Amino acid sequence: MRATDGDESYEERLRASEERLRLSEIAGGIATFEYDYDRGVWSWSEQAAPILGMDSKTAEGWEKTVFPDDLLKVEAALEAAKQDGNFYVEFRARRTDKSLHWIVAKGQIAVAIPHPLLRGAIYEITDRKALEVRLLALNETLEARIAELRQEAKSLEILNDTGVAVAAELDLPTLVQTVTDAGVQLTHAEFGAFFYNVLREDGEAYTLYTLSGVPRETFEKFPMPRNTAIFEPTFRGRGPVRSDDILADPRYGKNAPHMGMPEGHLPVRSYLAVSVVSRSGEVLGGLFFGHSQPRVFTDRAQHIVMGLAAQAAVAIDNTRLYQATQQEIEFRRQAEEELQRVNQTLEQKAEERARQLATSHTRLEETERRFRLLVESVTDYAIYMLDSNGSVVNWNAGAQRIKGYKREDIIGRHFSTFYTADERVAEIPAKALAIAAATGKYEAEGWRVRKDGSTFWAGVVINAIKSQDGELLGFAKITRDLTERRAADERARQAQKMEGIGQLTGGVAHDFNNLLTIIIGNLETLQRGLNTAPLPPIERLKRSAENAMRGSRRAESLTQRLLAFSRQTPLEPKPTDIGNLVAGLSDLLRRTLGEQVTVETVLGGGLWRANVDPNQLEVAIINLAVNARDAMPGGGKLTLETANVYLDDNYAASQVEVLPGQYVMVAVTDSGVGMTPEVITKAFDPFFTTKDVGHGTGLGLSQVYGFAKQSGGHVKIYSELGDGTTIKLYFPRVHAAVSDRKGDAAPAVARGSATETILVVEDDTDVRSYGCDSLRDLGYDVIEAKDGHAALKLLDSHPYIKVLFTDVGLPGGMNGRQLADEARRRRPQLKVLFTSGYARNAIVHDGRLDPGVELITKPYTQAALSTKLRDIIDFSEGPSRILLVEDEPLIQMLAVEFLEDAGLKVDTAGTAREALNKLALIAGRFAAVVVDIGLPDRAGDDLIREIRSMHSSLPIIVASGQGAKDVRELFRDEKQIAFVGKPYLANDLYVALRELRIPVQAKPQH
Repeated sequence: MRATDGDESYEERLRASEERLRLSEIAGGIATFEYDYDRGVWSWSEQAAPILGMDSKTAEGWEKTVFPDDLLKVEAALEAAKQDGNFYVEFRARRTDKSLHWIVAKGQIAVAIPHPLLRGAIYEITDRKALEVRLLALNETLEARIAELRQEAKSLEILNDTGVAVAAELDLPTLVQTVTDAGVQLTHAEFGAFFYNVLREDGEAYTLYTLSGVPRETFEKFPMPRNTAIFEPTFRGRGPVRSDDILADPRYGKNAPHMGMPEGHLPVRSYLAVSVVSRSGEVLGGLFFGHSQPRVFTDRAQHIVMGLAAQAAVAIDNTRLYQATQQEIEFRRQAEEELQRVNQTLEQKAEERARQLATSHTRLEETERRFRLLVESVTDYAIYMLDSNGSVVNWNAGAQRIKGYKREDIIGRHFSTFYTADERVAEIPAKALAIAAATGKYEAEGWRVRKDGSTFWAGVVINAIKSQDGELLGFAKITRDLTERRAADERARQAQKMEGIGQLTGGVAHDFNNLLTIIIGNLETLQRGLNTAPLPPIERLKRSAENAMRGSRRAESLTQRLLAFSRQTPLEPKPTDIGNLVAGLSDLLRRTLGEQVTVETVLGGGLWRANVDPNQLEVAIINLAVNARDAMPGGGKLTLETANVYLDDNYAASQVEVLPGQYVMVAVTDSGVGMTPEVITKAFDPFFTTKDVGHGTGLGLSQVYGFAKQSGGHVKIYSELGDGTTIKLYFPRVHAAVSDRKGDAAPAVARGSATETILVVEDDTDVRSYGCDSLRDLGYDVIEAKDGHAALKLLDSHPYIKVLFTDVGLPGGMNGRQLADEARRRRPQLKVLFTSGYARNAIVHDGRLDPGVELITKPYTQAALSTKLRDIIDFSEGPSRILLVEDEPLIQMLAVEFLEDAGLKVDTAGTAREALNKLALIAGRFAAVVVDIGLPDRAGDDLIREIRSMHSSLPIIVASGQGAKDVRELFRDEKQIAFVGKPYLANDLYVALRELRIPVQAKPQH
């Protein structure tokens, strides 16, 4: 029969059983043997060689270790065993170290076997023989003590009989009783007992196994012995305890409650106790002997009992091993029966399982065949497999049609072959596999390359294929040619765009026609009146001019909304208290929206400042308020709310162009009709409006959306039909502290001087004429040019020009920014003011003015122009300026006071960006810069390096509280740099200023 799992299990159990038997022999110090009478061959277990004193692993040639005389005894014992079936012999064996050892061999003939076979065991009895030798020697030297020798012989006989009995005894109670009876006889005790150690859950206890010399009932009424000073050494295996008179022993009578022997106990004077210890060191129990007379037990009795205890220990160990062996034999028998039963049905089960596997394999092959046919028949999709490294391992007909590669051309090549060169450089293929391996799936659209080099727009799906234990096996990749669909989508978008542009132009044309009607009509009235003699009443002329101006303002507002929608409005963001701004707008909205709309403001406490253009924010809120009013035709409630919010990573990941962080939120809520989900999705789309044609351009919410995104913020609509609408605007928080001081209102017109020359560069004749006339009216000396090249010639011929006032968009190949750069190269101290209605990318990047750029947007008034010019011209006048870069308000205030007391003008900046803007605006006018190392938006040492790159000789004072030594070390090679440690006093600043050779006129301190 072929080997099965059951056979292997049986063999393993058999080997385990043999191993336990071997260990039992080692623990018991015995070895087994067999002798075949017919062949005259001995078979020994592994333990025979060590017992016989042989160095080899087997006992082959064991007869050489036996004394020749003793070999005869062995042969005689073999012959005797043939007669009575029992084999017993004692013989001497000499080991390799020349020592002599006694060995006993015992066995029986197995009569059930056809051929006579002797089976038995051997073990060493050297100690017993040594004792016998000593007794014999004593008998020879003490002939006079014949009676004692007879007694000794009797003792030896008892010991021998006991040894033989316990060696062959496997019943534990009988064995222990035999040892105890022998001990009573050999020690002449009146009674003896064997107590066995047992471990219970509540602690250690002792069980009486047997008594000798007295009936068992004598001790039944007494408790078991405890760990007293008398009993503990025996139960702990600490050596024999012998007392000639226990009543006089200092260890006796020390324990409650009896303080000695309990009442009714047999009288004990002489006491002897010996521990019974197994080969492993375990204390099995103890032999205890007593006599009513003192001084009964001698040293000889103690040694005899110790020998008995050793025999008892060996016998108990052997009994345990025997019981374990019997259990193992029984287990083997049951296992063999079970194995036979299993073998009867195993072949039948194996055949049935084989049939099932064959059927499953057939079905699997059919399934795979159908799937292969399905994949190979698909031609609209490229379906193929990649190994874990991204190499192609199979290819379908659709892949060949779409990508142009035959199976033999592409198998084994990396799938990055299908990507463009730029995507391969950017490692897009590797990133796609990494995402698929990590998440299980990767989806994308992009340009792919065919075999002939042409490209197509592809939709790609990559699925990771993993084993049951999670090991990555490869990838399944599906590619679809979406070129035609993309083109169709593009055509649809273009059509939609043209429709939107048509809608936009219709609305804008309508609005501009109305405005032009107002402007042209009033200007015509004004012109006709001025040409009439006498002149009409001045009030009529003023009314016509005011009406034309109002129409112009409305046209300006419409233009600004168009620019905001296109995100081209140059923003001037600044730290803004949105709470104050909303509170100021609420009154305006109440008057504007009418009595039917109730306006309520809910302002959050401790509102942060936001970095936003306040004017554009007002326009956005007004736009939202007007939309809200239109959504409440019968009136309702408008709520303006502000709050501090935090947009977390999860929310930011679910939105477009949103970074997690702290924001200031402005919410505009109405109780109007609400929006449908479809309207919400299109609300921010350019040109989208729910109003009738001619009643709106669809740019209101687009302007709000563009402004919010341009400001680095976010906008969100929440609305349901019948429940109103809430639009929330989010603007980034400004972390730097900002002074709350408000300047006085600027005068309507700030006049200039004839000694101040302005170069005006504008290509539009009417605009240039208006600008020059306005400046001359303000008292300035004006020179004009129509393009950049003419302006540079005038600049070279008029060295006293103070300000270049130029349009950004100029003809002739040089725009306003290029003109300003060249002019400043020639005249570094020249001030520049830009003007533009549409700045594009010349001076505006990421929706913000470039650092150091001053701009006045078209259309502008004379008052706005005068104020802007005076700000630029006057900014550098007066005493030396110190730029203080410090974000902590209290320290900033204190440092300003120190510096102003020194006769210096101070400009402050709370962030690195603000400092760089001021340095660029008035380049060369600062005497020094005081920089705090810890700034909110940028490290102070980075700011110092950037200042050095732009202004290599500008003195810098570094203020640092922590790591001052490290900062000094960092800039030790820099010139024109000084250091002050925080906290610093006024004198510390003055010392640093003087070190940099900056004049200080410090006031005396009191």
